[in-house]
Amino acid sequence: MRTAATAFALLLPCAAYAQGQCDVPHTIADGETLFSIADQYYGDLNKWSVIYYGNQNVLPTALLELPVGVTVTIPCLPGQSPADPTPLQSADAELTILTGSNYAPFSDRDWMGQGMVTELFNAAMEATPEPVSYAISWEDDWSQHLFPMLDSGSQFDMGFPWLRPNCDENRDDERCVNFHFSDPLVEILVLLFTRTDAPVAFEDDADLHGRTICRPEGYFTHDLDRADRRWLSDNLVRLVQADSPEGCFAALMEGSVDAVTVNEFLGWTKIHELGLKGQVQPEQRPVSIEGLHVVISKKHWRGTTHLYRFNAGLAALRETERYNEIVTRHLGTFWEQLN
Repeated sequence: MRTAATAFALLLPCAAYAQGQCDVPHTIADGETLFSIADQYYGDLNKWSVIYYGNQNVLPTALLELPVGVTVTIPCLPGQSPADPTPLQSADAELTILTGSNYAPFSDRDWMGQGMVTELFNAAMEATPEPVSYAISWEDDWSQHLFPMLDSGSQFDMGFPWLRPNCDENRDDERCVNFHFSDPLVEILVLLFTRTDAPVAFEDDADLHGRTICRPEGYFTHDLDRADRRWLSDNLVRLVQADSPEGCFAALMEGSVDAVTVNEFLGWTKIHELGLKGQVQPEQRPVSIEGLHVVISKKHWRGTTHLYRFNAGLAALRETERYNEIVTRHLGTFWEQLN
């Protein structure tokens, strides 16, 4: 019969081996807790909630007794890499893919799994009807991606993640003219951030008429001016374009604008970084819901074939639990880091 000390000693080699691994399955054994699993893989039992948020679809709300035999996925922390790359990624690949960093949690080499959209892209490529090998290249100067790196269709086959303008209303937009867009990998909320001591009611578009809002220079504005919302064309809303997100929030705090409008992740990140928690709040109604897409040049001789292949894989992925697991894990880790 094993003593408690003997049993503990037998666990040590396994824990030492597991520590540092991530994006790997772990089957819950009798007596294990989220604390012990976090300690095994992260060397820090306080990171138990990362595993919880990434596996809410299979874990009960009562966490004192974990379901023995259930398999969870160990999320990657920032700076960690998955234990094994997707088998389709290869240096000698049929397709070349372009993305960049500094867009966490969506695309960033230092984020777990290199970003939520990166993981979704990899999973969708695995689910395509006829999987092909591919290689992902990273260029952190996003201004070079569409033109010239992707536009020719010869240097790279695809790029991600990109917002799609309203091509139905703006057919002459250079992105609409030059690129195919995949179905959205994920959709993000663009919110209105206001001061808690000077909230702005936003239940209807007319509530912003006469207001001044800030969005950083270089960011899209198609959601502020469309057929059913002519805020800019009819001078119903004044738009200030600061040189950075920080500039917009500074203008908000000094009272020169009524609100800042950016995606929820960027907004909450800046609230955290600038120490504005409790001073700035998001309004519940979104300004818009924007998709993040794969883009393929219309000049690419096999562009429509690649588009069909990817969309088919993405549709198949959405029918599985894997899609929800990837999104939940990344969002859970994002909120955990902020908190």
